[in-house]
Amino acid sequence: MARDTKITSNNMRQIRSKDTSIELRLRKALWHSGYRYRKNFKKLPGSPDIVLTKYKIAIFCDSEFFHGKDWEILKPRLEKGSHPDYWVNKIERNRNRDWENDKKLLFLGYTVIHFWGQDILKRTDECVQIIKETIWDNELRNLPNENFDF
Repeated sequence: MARDTKITSNNMRQIRSKDTSIELRLRKALWHSGYRYRKNFKKLPGSPDIVLTKYKIAIFCDSEFFHGKDWEILKPRLEKGSHPDYWVNKIERNRNRDWENDKKLLFLGYTVIHFWGQDILKRTDECVQIIKETIWDNELRNLPNENFDF
């Protein structure tokens, strides 16, 4: 069944690049947990959706479609759909860009976390818990290594 191009165009126009519902949900949960952050921090590669500068953690809230969740399953479906070359190339570029930005952030000493949109919407508390555990792990790693004499 063919889709009306005007409807598809309108749907695509509604897709935001920042302040998405998944970002808002996670940011609100972090704020209520007492964490302060920067949003869409342009000073870092990839402009992470949320950055906890105090802990050097960059968080990305990725939509399943545009960032290629389950790519091995999604790619063959796209290849059978309309405009397969466009969509496969677009999502592969997104995935490669995500990977390159992750490497740059790691080089700068940041911990990078990616959350899928549905995970944020359905299990927000678990996402916040993962962030808290990452902060805890980073704090433990940064403790001075002291030799104790007994």
